[in-house]
Amino acid sequence: MKVSKAQAAENRQGILDAAARLYRERGLTGVGVADITREAGLTHGGLYRHFESKDALVREACARAFDGSTDTLDHATPTAASHVDDRIRAYLSPRHRDAPGIGCPIAALAMDAARAGGPLSEVFAQGIENNIARYAQLIAERNAPQGGPAPTPRAEDRAQAMQVLATLVGGLLLARATAAGRPVLSEALLTTLQAQLFDLLGEGPGAATGG
Repeated sequence: MKVSKAQAAENRQGILDAAARLYRERGLTGVGVADITREAGLTHGGLYRHFESKDALVREACARAFDGSTDTLDHATPTAASHVDDRIRAYLSPRHRDAPGIGCPIAALAMDAARAGGPLSEVFAQGIENNIARYAQLIAERNAPQGGPAPTPRAEDRAQAMQVLATLVGGLLLARATAAGRPVLSEALLTTLQAQLFDLLGEGPGAATGG
């Protein structure tokens, strides 16, 4: 039976969403085509009607993971003034630690991307660059007077954004690695690194006053 364009587009998106989730949960080498199509509720052969190769699927799924993780963290940020603070709390949280399938692809798949190199490395380079730019903007807004125009990030904001992102990713990796064996240590890593990042960012004029 012929599938409509709308259904084909929905099927393709379903494959991407399933792949983005499974890759983050199990790693790129731990997921087969059959796993993805089964998760998406489609047949094995249907995947290659949408993607020219598994490598093409991996690249698009990883790009989708970057978009999806941004949405997930943004939903945890109720106020603009404390936006970056809330993102730090959401990132270094037990919920994010325990749900890699809907979380940051950098923490879940950076080593896989480094081993793969080539076009996949470019997908991650772009995703990481976008994250740095986003955090730089949020940091600039955090430090700007409330009610003023949206500031342009400075070189200092970008450098601080790199430090924030590296601490978030590294902290989450350590928390995940220790969660089963030393849960108290895992929790301490999350809370301690949150506090360190808040110390780094300071109390800028746009920061929230609440805890």
